[in-house]
Amino acid sequence: MPNIKSSIQSVKTDAERHAKNVAVKTSVKAAFRKVKDAVKEGNVDEAKTLFATACKKIDKAASDNVYHKNAAARRKSRLAQKIKAIAK
Repeated sequence: MPNIKSSIQSVKTDAERHAKNVAVKTSVKAAFRKVKDAVKEGNVDEAKTLFATACKKIDKAASDNVYHKNAAARRKSRLAQKIKAIAK
């Protein structure tokens, strides 16, 4: 544990930020998984509705700087590719 007051505060805020980021990443992963499960089952309509909610969560995470904007775009692109593959 640091002795300097600003370092002590920094440790506290880092822990809070880390907890928030972990929660956001977990919800994004859960949304991603739901879309992948719908794709595996072949439910195109369900996958598209879940894709919309997943995109919203991914965009929110990117705007909060949890994910880099290019990483968020890559995740959305990969989900869209999976949905397009079963829509044919």
